[in-house]
Amino acid sequence: IMNINLRGENPALLKDVAEELEERIEDLVEISGVDIRGLQVQEMSIEVDPIKAQSVNVTIEDIQNAVSAEHQNIPGGEVLMDGVRKTVRIDGEFKDAEELSQIIVKQDDFLPVKLEDVAKVSFGNGDTTSYAREFGSPVVMLDVKKQGGQNLLDASDKITKILEVAHQDGTIPASITVSRTSDQSNNTREMVSGLVNSIFLGIILVVGVLLFFLGLRNAMFVGIAIPLSMLMSFLILESAGVTLNVMVLFSMVLALGMLVDNGIVIVENIYRHMAEGKKSIDAVITGVGEVAMPIITSTATTLAAFVPLALWPGIMGEFMKYLPITLMIVLGSSLFVALVINPVLAVVYMKVTEDKPKKKKVVRISGVLVGIGTLFVIMGGVGFGNLLIFIALITLLNFFVLYPGTMRFQNGFLPKLEKKYEQFLTFALHGMRPILFLIGTFLLFAISIVLMVVVPPKINFFPDNEPNYANIFISHPIGTDITVTNETALKVEEKLNVILATYMDEDDTTGIPQDQQIIKSIISQVGEGTSDPMQGVIMGNTPHKARITVNFVESQHRQRGITTSAILKKIQDNIYDDITADIEITAAKDATGPPQGAAINIEVTGRGDYKALISEAQKIKAYLSKQNVKGVEKLKLNVDASRPEIPIRVNRDQVRKLNASTYQVGMAIRKALLGQDITTYTKDDESYDIVVKFDKLNRESFDALLDQQLIFRNNKGKLLNIPIRSVVLDPKEISSYTAVVRKNQVPLVTVSSGVTEGANPTEVVDSLKLKMENYVKEGLLSTGIEYAFTGQQEEQAKEMAFLGKALLIAVFLILLIIVAQFNSFSMPTVIMLTVLLSLIGVFMGLLITRQNFVIMMTMIGIISLAGVVVNNAIVLIDYTNLIRKKRRKELGLDEYDILHYDEIVKAAIHAGKTRLRPVLLTAITTILGLIPLAVGFNIDFFSLFTTYDPKIYFGGDNNMFFAPMSWAIIYGLTFATFLTLVIIPSLYLLMYRLKLWIYKVFKWKLRSSL
Repeated sequence: IMNINLRGENPALLKDVAEELEERIEDLVEISGVDIRGLQVQEMSIEVDPIKAQSVNVTIEDIQNAVSAEHQNIPGGEVLMDGVRKTVRIDGEFKDAEELSQIIVKQDDFLPVKLEDVAKVSFGNGDTTSYAREFGSPVVMLDVKKQGGQNLLDASDKITKILEVAHQDGTIPASITVSRTSDQSNNTREMVSGLVNSIFLGIILVVGVLLFFLGLRNAMFVGIAIPLSMLMSFLILESAGVTLNVMVLFSMVLALGMLVDNGIVIVENIYRHMAEGKKSIDAVITGVGEVAMPIITSTATTLAAFVPLALWPGIMGEFMKYLPITLMIVLGSSLFVALVINPVLAVVYMKVTEDKPKKKKVVRISGVLVGIGTLFVIMGGVGFGNLLIFIALITLLNFFVLYPGTMRFQNGFLPKLEKKYEQFLTFALHGMRPILFLIGTFLLFAISIVLMVVVPPKINFFPDNEPNYANIFISHPIGTDITVTNETALKVEEKLNVILATYMDEDDTTGIPQDQQIIKSIISQVGEGTSDPMQGVIMGNTPHKARITVNFVESQHRQRGITTSAILKKIQDNIYDDITADIEITAAKDATGPPQGAAINIEVTGRGDYKALISEAQKIKAYLSKQNVKGVEKLKLNVDASRPEIPIRVNRDQVRKLNASTYQVGMAIRKALLGQDITTYTKDDESYDIVVKFDKLNRESFDALLDQQLIFRNNKGKLLNIPIRSVVLDPKEISSYTAVVRKNQVPLVTVSSGVTEGANPTEVVDSLKLKMENYVKEGLLSTGIEYAFTGQQEEQAKEMAFLGKALLIAVFLILLIIVAQFNSFSMPTVIMLTVLLSLIGVFMGLLITRQNFVIMMTMIGIISLAGVVVNNAIVLIDYTNLIRKKRRKELGLDEYDILHYDEIVKAAIHAGKTRLRPVLLTAITTILGLIPLAVGFNIDFFSLFTTYDPKIYFGGDNNMFFAPMSWAIIYGLTFATFLTLVIIPSLYLLMYRLKLWIYKVFKWKLRSSL
């Protein structure tokens, strides 16, 4: 979750501080582990010269036994002296390297052999297993990992507290500089803060729209649904054990515009009945009774659209499931508020005409609020004080601007709009025009599909985010010493400093001030923990690998006009220069969302020899690399077949005859190379290992390893001294592979790569598929070898298939609910056609704006749209049927008497005019609730009230992630509003005509239910 970097001049002090911090942090429940990188481990080193040792028949075992015997701290008991018992202790601790070098390791014929005669003893740094640097300066790094299922923000806060305490109690002295990098909690906090502020902004926009349509008092009736519904939702989510994560918060924003729909329909219908002269309680009973079933049905259809998404399988389902769960809970809560809370408030407080507030009273109240608010600001309560002042300003704004504007809007613009709409609808429903409108709409639908095929938008599996950091992975051939890898990493760091100079230097020509620099840190790691996560978990040390992480500042702090994707592209275009062919270097950004696999992933399978399979994969890699397909970063294999290895086979017959074993041979070579911990050496109250091994010159000599002597006694007790070479078969160097990978028991080798920044993965993979088809046609693919494009493309196909099924299931569930509501198949057909035709808005919106079709988010937007679109259609058709029933009752018609067609037309027109206001309101509020996420507008209300800095910016991680879904709903719902107001009445009449014709053809008896 973060790196904690310690910088100082004293390596021993850095080690102590790092280990103390590691212990404190690991005690946290939220932390799974802490790895220390770049630590120079100190040890007492005994480097044996094998030639000198063999000349006096001394082995590593002899040295080990001698040091262990001498380095003792033995309690000897107590002795009574002068009536006092005193403890006796044999102190065998070595004081320094010189004392250790003087011990006798062997004595032959009373001629002692001291340790210094056969080995060099020194205290200092052991073999380095990792390097760590920040901006080129060496650091000791604590790599902190979070426990699965624990709260990231809690963990970060507790670590911050630990560091503060460590500074206060002197654990971290002033000579050590501490910095935190790659802190994931920062991004999480920014995303959570952005979404919370989007909720506030959405509430302001929604209530602002309601204010103009319904007036302030009635707008507040509907607006109360927002906090009440969310409060109920949080309580339900908390009781269900759902934590507050980014997907839950986004679902709240998505539901913001939807959850007021039910309240709008209820309040507007009550308001209309009260305007007709009914008493408040009668208006509430009648108004709620008319629309209760339609809004229950419409809410049920919206929930039904999200039910399939709640059953989403796999990792992607675990990531996305909070969206449908939260939406269903929020919308269910809003239905309860609309049917129970809003009617109660309406009975008591609703008025048809609002009394204009008195000017003196408004000014007096505003003045009091300003005075109290100013007092709070002076006393330090800045946030609350500014809130009171803001309320006072809004009160004045409402009196002088909003109230007059609302009156003009309601008494002037709205009646004119309703009249114009009535005239247009009368025109559209006359004669053959309903058929013409329907044909035109279907032609537009066909055109949109054709355009999607001919000039399709770019397709992404997941949103293409602006990088928060970039990883540069360096990989040498296996077996490369860590010092060589470190040299390459230093060269790459120098290149990065040149490439990124204009983004870090305060005095550069771009004029970027220091507080707005793009680069936050450059962290380099060599050795342990540097493998590319996309290649899977790699166990053990990796001295041949390095990783350099370029961390960018948070999106809201980035200079306008400079994008981190452009910086990453610049790195990718220049980082490979002057790099030898045997060194692999790749630059990739942080991936958003759940694991998706590599963008380019070709699995090569075959049941033959594994080396032959690796060879075939290497041929494919070489062939595709020569094609220079645009967008391919760098192809690489997941298995390395060039690992140098020297297998040593022991002659078991020979070694057993000498009463030795393979184990003795192996341990002798292992101790010579890797060393053997003997005991510990204490210095300044710190313990260090005492390690015995061959000196550096002989550790790097294979002949020296084989020439070392094995000294042991045979079964007759005779002391034998033989070289290892005499009991092993002739060793030869070979090339081996690093691993054998199987999938479903079939061996495979993967050729993978990322794509360069700005390239579309789908387009790049399509180009590679064509190249591989040519590869097969040219007969280059060996017999018995198969290949398949998997990784992100395979996941993309799976998720697209699921989302397609989810959309069909959602439509089917919606259809069932509508059939149950209307007890017919004709009206559900009309409504479901609007769902299909609403795709025109989505397709045309994407085509006109040339936005990418993001499979994950756009498809979820379309599924969400299916549930939203039917809401207004259900209420409109149900109200049309209600008008027809009333008209039949007024005319005294029997069950088998049919209303005249003109009466049906009048009912459709009257219903459309009556429902115009709630239809527009529900569409506008839903769209405005999504606008902040769609355009990426961010404002920090907390900062605005406390520091007067609104921190306004556009874009950010929220926008990259949620904009595709938001735009899909906005485009679709905008067009669906036209469908609801014009095409649904047309379809309603056409369906009526069709049923009349069918009944006449078959001579069936007509019923009023027709």
